[in-house]
Amino acid sequence: MQTRKKYIFLTFLASWLLLFFFGGDQLRRFSFFSARKAESRRNWPRWTDQSLLKSFADPEELQRDGDPSLPSPRERRAAWLSVHRSGRCRMETCFDFSRCERHGFKVFTYPQERGQPVSETYGKILSSIERSRYHTPNPEEACLFILGIDTLDRDHLSGQYVRDVDEKIRGFPLWNGGRNHLIFNLYSGTWPSYSGELGFDSGQAMLARASFDSQSFRPGFDISIPLFSKEHPQRGGAGGWLHRRSVPPKKKYLLVFKGKRYLTGIGSGTRNALHHIHNGKDIISLTTCKHGKDWEKHKDARCDKDNVDYERFDYRELLHNSTFCIVPRGRRLGSFRFLEALQAACIPVLLSDGWELPFAEVIDWGRAAVVGSERLLLQIPSAVRCIHPERVLAFQQQTQFLWDAYFSSVDKIVHTTLEIIKDRLSPHRSRSRFLWNSLPGGLLVLPGFSTHLGDFPFYYLQQGYSPSEKFTAFIRVVSQAGSLSQPILRLIQAVSGSQFCAQIVVLWSCEKPSPPSGTWPQSSVPLTIIQGSGKLSQRFFPFEAIRTDAVLSLDEDTSLSSSEVDFAFLVWRSFPERIVGFPTQSHFWEPEQGRWGYTSKWTNELSIVLTAAAFYHRYRAGRGRWGRGALPHPAPHPISPLPRYYHSLFTEYLPAGLRELVDGLAACEDILMNVLVAAVTKLPPIKVTQRKQHKEGVAQQAERRDGAAGTPPPGQRSPPAPRPAAARAKGSRRLSQRQDCLNQLAEWFGYMPLVSSQLRLDPVLFKDQVSVLRKKYPSLEKP
Repeated sequence: MQTRKKYIFLTFLASWLLLFFFGGDQLRRFSFFSARKAESRRNWPRWTDQSLLKSFADPEELQRDGDPSLPSPRERRAAWLSVHRSGRCRMETCFDFSRCERHGFKVFTYPQERGQPVSETYGKILSSIERSRYHTPNPEEACLFILGIDTLDRDHLSGQYVRDVDEKIRGFPLWNGGRNHLIFNLYSGTWPSYSGELGFDSGQAMLARASFDSQSFRPGFDISIPLFSKEHPQRGGAGGWLHRRSVPPKKKYLLVFKGKRYLTGIGSGTRNALHHIHNGKDIISLTTCKHGKDWEKHKDARCDKDNVDYERFDYRELLHNSTFCIVPRGRRLGSFRFLEALQAACIPVLLSDGWELPFAEVIDWGRAAVVGSERLLLQIPSAVRCIHPERVLAFQQQTQFLWDAYFSSVDKIVHTTLEIIKDRLSPHRSRSRFLWNSLPGGLLVLPGFSTHLGDFPFYYLQQGYSPSEKFTAFIRVVSQAGSLSQPILRLIQAVSGSQFCAQIVVLWSCEKPSPPSGTWPQSSVPLTIIQGSGKLSQRFFPFEAIRTDAVLSLDEDTSLSSSEVDFAFLVWRSFPERIVGFPTQSHFWEPEQGRWGYTSKWTNELSIVLTAAAFYHRYRAGRGRWGRGALPHPAPHPISPLPRYYHSLFTEYLPAGLRELVDGLAACEDILMNVLVAAVTKLPPIKVTQRKQHKEGVAQQAERRDGAAGTPPPGQRSPPAPRPAAARAKGSRRLSQRQDCLNQLAEWFGYMPLVSSQLRLDPVLFKDQVSVLRKKYPSLEKP
């Protein structure tokens, strides 16, 4: 027993000795592990061969990404927060919603200071706001404020840099710490870091900035806008290079880039590596060192060859002939190349890590651009080769839609910014991403009208909805006789005989009161009389009395048969987003005079359907508290509280100045409605056939139409029928007025929205030598 205890004791002692000799050193290291780890953090990098490493790079230089002049990311973030103390602003915390409750979304621009001119680009931005329907000259009505100080270029090395902005804005009584203010900025920071500081305290103001960094971007509060040049057009803008509804041919190049190569500083890493993907065949990557004052001081061995290759290719030709365009970051995250690629239908391949893409709050860039990583540049060629041709075509078409809808002019960029802010004020009535990313785009879809896709005519076929099976005949009467003429009686009888007519509404725009109800003809459909004011634009107001999607707009002297009306309505049901009608006219360009011309001659080309006899979409009954399709008891005011679509666009989207133009020029209202519908749909109107006996009289009917411009002053009788010479002079004067109207509208839109067509739709077997019994509308062929 004693021997056994002795062996156990010796074994235990030997184990302790082995643990001490072989594990003691490891225990000592473990006890000091945390201290060494903390020390290594403070002195990173701590290499055993630090003496050799110093000959290549200094440890401080390694922490600054190769450029000792650049601050670290942490220092940049600290600098940004020191300027923007309200870094966590949201609409709920830094925006006063109560200012928008009484007068709605109104925008006030500060008056410009004397002796402080603004840049051309900022002047365009202010002009776009002042021309919008949201502008107000009264600051008490404003929901949003725009500074009159030019804040676009905050590079203090720039000649357009405005100094002492802090002092100036603190003296504004409306500043209120920046609440409800929007600040536009294109360039921030300066050499060498190009960080995001503005050089003044923006407080609680929202920022609409180009080259926005995702770290400093405040989601749901700030807005990222594209970088655009001072040559960017104010209105309209050039169209995309890919024609709508066309399939582009196979491009010569798959992937291209042509631009500057920065030899040092921020942004140089990505552009210096672009030559690795160049193969000289279907991938072209061209850079030049030849820019800046001291480029020769920093040039490397590749510069001379790169400069020679750079001159061999034309930039616009590369855009035209390439499927994908590389859009790398420059000194800042954004570049002009982004919008240039969109316009050219060259799918942007973005290499700008951390860039908050323009209007990404509402635009789905995954449908129009390839977002790559700067660190995975070498994988870009294989990635774009894997994209299916059908998806490539979808990408190209989406680039053209986005360019035309939101980026082709300063007006569209500014109005998109305002509409995004307006949607934030009423999230329950805001536009969905589908509406923003589908034709006709968010700017032309009024959320006040509806947010339901089935209420918009251009989504019927796409979403499987059907237009109304009935229409309302809307007759505008301007005769000064004060009694019912034979043409009106015949027109009411013919329209009420249509199997699709639901009601007849007469807009009585005469000085004398309308005849008593007992004198109006009996019809099989309800007849409603509305007392008008005599303004030409009033025929497009959303009257409550109209309860159908389709409206047949008529003048009192229009002559139609029930068969013509039935056929035209069936055509409209197949094209509910367009104007469908009978009398047509066209526009053309006069190169000698440098203006648009207007003709009423019968030709094979048309671009305008006169609203003297035309179908178009009026509205779909709203979804108010009375239920879908139901309306409350008639209100004392003739305008419906439920907004309508094309008429909502006419009365709400268009500025008051255009409606005043319509009221001041004879027969301008139908031109404006055609221009508006063409701007929305990008499609021409549709002409349907009519009986031969009407063709000679349509032009005369159009000329006889009277309105505010042709109505005699109150208290005077209508003038007698003019003599032939006087009639010709009157017709010439009206034609001149219509041409003036057309050119003023083109100037306001910035381009000519009207689309020409040579299409006329006839019934099946129309004019064919077959039995009359086989034809559905035989009366249309009768003289």
